[in-house]
Amino acid sequence: MESSSNIIDSRSDKNGGKKNHNKYRRDKPWDTADINHWEVAAWDENDGDALPGGRLLEESSFATLFPKYREKYLREVWPLVTRSLDKYKIACELNLVEGSMTVRTTRKTSDPYIILKARDLIKLLARSIPAPQALKVLNDDYHCDIIKIGGLVRNKERFVKRRQRLIGPDGATLKALELLTQCYILVQGNTVSVMGTHKGIKKVRTVVMECMKNIHPVYNIKRLMIMKELEKDPKLKDESWERFLPTFKKKNVQRRKPRQLIEEKQKMAAAASSGATSFGEGGKGAGTKKKKSYTPFPPAQLPSKIDKQLDSGEYFLSERERKSKKLAEKQIASKEKSEEKRKAREREFVHPSLLGEDSGDGASGKSAEAAEEKGGDASKANVSATEDVERLANKFAKSGKKRKSEESKAEDEDASDFVAGLEKKKSKKEKKKKKEKR
Repeated sequence: MESSSNIIDSRSDKNGGKKNHNKYRRDKPWDTADINHWEVAAWDENDGDALPGGRLLEESSFATLFPKYREKYLREVWPLVTRSLDKYKIACELNLVEGSMTVRTTRKTSDPYIILKARDLIKLLARSIPAPQALKVLNDDYHCDIIKIGGLVRNKERFVKRRQRLIGPDGATLKALELLTQCYILVQGNTVSVMGTHKGIKKVRTVVMECMKNIHPVYNIKRLMIMKELEKDPKLKDESWERFLPTFKKKNVQRRKPRQLIEEKQKMAAAASSGATSFGEGGKGAGTKKKKSYTPFPPAQLPSKIDKQLDSGEYFLSERERKSKKLAEKQIASKEKSEEKRKAREREFVHPSLLGEDSGDGASGKSAEAAEEKGGDASKANVSATEDVERLANKFAKSGKKRKSEESKAEDEDASDFVAGLEKKKSKKEKKKKKEKR
């Protein structure tokens, strides 16, 4: 009957009918809806689990190095590790000379996958995970992953900050992540060790990698919390959760340097002053700009460095002459600067009314005009200025005398203390001599 039905179906396909995808499928009476295909069945020899031939054909072994600071702890814990691995017929070795741990299968080993679990165990022990916690990886429910974060950030300081961000204040962020993912997490050096289910490990990996890419783990923790609440609702099982989950946009605002801020302030001040003048003259606001006249020709080419040297004649000089010329120019510039600074320092001790005389020709001309307009007021101002200078001189002289008197007093006190100390020493020596005579 089955063969005839197949022939009919194939004919219907040729005639242009719909394809029958179940043409060659057979019924599987053992495959029912209540079977969980994702379940990992435990290896049990008593239940009939056995290898073909009764044992493994080849010996498998894995070794891993451990840091020097773990040597003391591993030596203390190794008996516990050997006892745990003996249950699964796995041999282990701790080599303190090379600083390595080795696990290998024996003739009695029946579970073929247990050697990979033993390999994960020695990896976790090398990454500073406590032995009682690391031994849980031998169970079928537990899996592990060691996430390398060392090469993800170039700058060392930035890397340390982001790693600390993953841990959080007093380990609060890490604890929250452990509770949400049902995993054990340990941040050590350039790696993050994770133990738990496949689903939880995957979540932890995404959070760690995004944290190293400068996305704060708090955002991912918030998402995980919402997802945990949504899992409780059976109605939302087959729906998309995107409408419930928050989306955080990255705000990368570049910080401006102080030099840029200063230049910006100067530009603003210049624009404001030019705007005020233009407003006073033409009645236009500060924001108006003059339109440049259009020219089809490109701007004139700027002279190059060689062109400038040819114009100044420096091109034909030797290297030594050029250096000496530059040095002479630098010396002249430094002298001018030092002279300006010296004048600026001296100007601090000059009265403001006398500054008009020391300033440029324009300033002196203005001060002279003001003096002519005011008449006798300028002479009075000069007299008051000289009086102020005299007062300042007297004040400095008095302060100098006070300092000298204080210094002399301190010297006298030191001398008197020294003499008193000598007298005390003499009296002590005399007392000792009298005691010895007695």
